[in-house]
Amino acid sequence: MIEKILVADDEPLMRLFIAETLKRLGKEVVLAENGAVAIKKLQEESFDLILSDIKMPHKSGLDVLEKSKSLYPNSLVILMTAHGTIESAIEAMKLGAFNYLIKPFSPEALEGAVQKGEEHLQLIKENLFLRNEKYAPLIAKSPSMKKILGNLGKIARSQASVFITGESGTGKEVIANAIHRASLRCQSPFIKVNCAAIPEALLESEFFGHERGSFTGAHTRKTGRFELADKGTLLLDEVTEIPLTLQPKLLRAIQEQEFERVGGTRPLNVNIRFLATSSRNMMEAIENKIFREDLYYRLNVVPIHIPALRERREDILPLVNYFLEKFCLENHKPIKQINDSAIQKLLQYEWPGNVRELANIIERSVVLDFDPIIDEEHLYLGSSGSKDSIAIEKQSSLPIGMSLHTLEKKLILETLEKYHHNRTKTAATLGISVRTLRNKLHEYQEMTIEEEG
Repeated sequence: MIEKILVADDEPLMRLFIAETLKRLGKEVVLAENGAVAIKKLQEESFDLILSDIKMPHKSGLDVLEKSKSLYPNSLVILMTAHGTIESAIEAMKLGAFNYLIKPFSPEALEGAVQKGEEHLQLIKENLFLRNEKYAPLIAKSPSMKKILGNLGKIARSQASVFITGESGTGKEVIANAIHRASLRCQSPFIKVNCAAIPEALLESEFFGHERGSFTGAHTRKTGRFELADKGTLLLDEVTEIPLTLQPKLLRAIQEQEFERVGGTRPLNVNIRFLATSSRNMMEAIENKIFREDLYYRLNVVPIHIPALRERREDILPLVNYFLEKFCLENHKPIKQINDSAIQKLLQYEWPGNVRELANIIERSVVLDFDPIIDEEHLYLGSSGSKDSIAIEKQSSLPIGMSLHTLEKKLILETLEKYHHNRTKTAATLGISVRTLRNKLHEYQEMTIEEEG
């Protein structure tokens, strides 16, 4: 909660306007007529928020920002600037300013900036997210996520293998990162293997490495991921994409903490903590002979299932606020707000791409739209009722009598074209693995070559 605010501006009328606006919000306000006075007051007492003009005599707003960050790293700084000095405000965002306001601004704009600051501080206070995550912060408003995060510390401090399941985009890798960072191995390597992205023929070498001359093209010795992860953590991302032929060797290496390089004769011992993720239904994968049951239970000592975003709608608004702040700061833009109609649209959407999709939508709204407030028309959702999706459905209508194989091929190729040949998005939309998609495309390519021949 922002209670105490330092206002630094060399214009008396501006100081008065800001003070009256903030006092109506119930804030305690301390005034400084220039940057030097502001710095002196910072040396005497702390403030939750510093609101400073950039261009002032004696010391500038950038000087105030620098002193504030050195004395009170958790205090927020909002800088005020005229249109002519907006480049300085953008530079200040890179140096750690929370936001900026362009003069002249309305009382409502000032109140909105303060409100955004309070939301930011509340997230930090409640420890609702971990910073520097690629897609999804750890938001815990919903009971299901609070339960997961409540157990995360105990899980992280153990040496047990963890199996994380959930739909694509829910944040499985984020949870894995958090477990490693909170573990006793946090200073040791954290090695990740995307099992769906590595060609099947190379996967064994990626895991265990190979000796020089062990196969055609092996001109030098290669160190595998197991060896690199010694004394640290190894994440097997989308582990169910590992071919059945390699799973017995993987199981033995995990059980014995011992392996041999491809073409090698000397066993290598390691000390590794294993984390695994999968977007599949594991019982179905085992029943369909896609994944070995004994390997699953070796990895599934501690199971964590991350619910889909549509099943934890309480987390949507906190995630929206987080991503708004994140992408505005990254793109050096004032922190935007989102109105009620846009919020309702987000809350009602089904989120097939989960948190990753939400992050992309908010980033797109920040980058492409210049309005300070995001309205529902700024949100480009892929809902089934949208004009774009209806147009795609019409374009994709298929004639009666088409064979299932041709129908499958047409659907895969059209979806691939729709996502500009992004295989990860295509596979997620079709509900298949990247490896399956790759095999299908290889099959279609061979068919084309045979037909041409």
